[in-house]
Amino acid sequence: MNKPNIIFIFSDQQRHDSCGCYGQELDITPNLDKMAEEGVLFTNTFTCQPLCTPARACIQTGLYSTQIGVVRNGIGLPFSEKNIANYLSNNGYETSYVGKWHLATNLLGPKKKIGKRYNYATKPVPPEYRGGYKDYWLAADTLEFTSGSYQGHLFDRYMNKLEFQDQYRVDFMTDRVLDYLESRSKNQPLFLFISFLEPHHQNNKHHFEGPIGSKDKFKDFKVPGDLIGTEGDWQEEYPDYLGCCHNIDKNVKRIQDKLEELGMLENTILIYTSDHGCHFKTRNSEYKRSCHESSIHVPLIIKGPGFQGGKKLSELVSLIDYAPTVLKFAGIDPPEHMMGRPIQDLVEGMAKDWQQEVFVQISESQVGRAIRTKKWKYSVRAPYKVNYVHSESEIYIEDFLYDLENDIHERNNLVDHPDYEEVRNELAELLKRKMAEAGEKIPIIERKK
Repeated sequence: MNKPNIIFIFSDQQRHDSCGCYGQELDITPNLDKMAEEGVLFTNTFTCQPLCTPARACIQTGLYSTQIGVVRNGIGLPFSEKNIANYLSNNGYETSYVGKWHLATNLLGPKKKIGKRYNYATKPVPPEYRGGYKDYWLAADTLEFTSGSYQGHLFDRYMNKLEFQDQYRVDFMTDRVLDYLESRSKNQPLFLFISFLEPHHQNNKHHFEGPIGSKDKFKDFKVPGDLIGTEGDWQEEYPDYLGCCHNIDKNVKRIQDKLEELGMLENTILIYTSDHGCHFKTRNSEYKRSCHESSIHVPLIIKGPGFQGGKKLSELVSLIDYAPTVLKFAGIDPPEHMMGRPIQDLVEGMAKDWQQEVFVQISESQVGRAIRTKKWKYSVRAPYKVNYVHSESEIYIEDFLYDLENDIHERNNLVDHPDYEEVRNELAELLKRKMAEAGEKIPIIERKK
């Protein structure tokens, strides 16, 4: 069989429970639900960094954010020939990107690791800052700065501005994807990364913007368990948030329909996921940047050759596993420096020693680290570090401990409960081991005072 096409559809800030296949009761994602019924649904998938730029850098490189120096927003992806697009391009793939990039601007990175300062937030991204995507490009580094939900612009491969108006942003971007799929020569296998901004809030308006009518259409939502009785802004914002998710779902179908029309669908791997979730200002003063399920638990659905039959897999998967997974789909052996494992091992039943925990690095709200097992969530934070300056620490203090089997919505923090001292000790050692594997110095972890 010819090498498969790989299409990676990526939303921004999408909770896993916004999808029907993860328990959403409203008809938000019928097409993703069908994709899960026909493909493989991963029920326990988590980001390794609940923040836009670091999460994206981890996907493109297969490394943790501290390993590449991209530990907060405003740090550019280092120049390298070891990003997934480089590997695929060198192995005969057409590499293409549409949407939010968020990996070119470098204003907050340490010069010794990243180099000079540059700002492409509202400017076209030059080819050398595109991470190896070189065949088709329609993107903006900070899409929420160059566009609103119904007007704005992106930049094409030649750095020309492509404007849209009176059309919902996701619909406009999908139109361009469909045009591209229709017009490309099809002489090469395709790796296409589609990065929607939605359901991320529109930064300059501090508001989630679904298609017009979303607030009324989805007003009768069931409150997610972690939000019940909390403040935050979910009461006002959640209907529009669901509207964003519903619109992306509609456009996932449009993409699949075009692939079928072009005779490409049968030999295409479709991957759907997100960079992190959203807690609607209930865990801190913004939307993510925390250890909680609402911040780190994301959807992951894969459909295509070898990923069929409506399987549900509950093993713990990390965003750090995505890079080696993409490479293996392309017939490329993942390099040893990548930190994750190909998810194919799970689906093919070859993963007897699959990971029993996921490791999370948290920045901007704190210098934090967390471990998530099937039963426990354990998180620590650095007491003496400035979160927008430092990325690591020699000392951490315990912050959260949750029993996820009995408290999935994380309402009861057990971190200072005397009955769980042995559990905390075991999780602290596990967390230290994961930090060491990521190249960090083994820290001291102190009890919460």
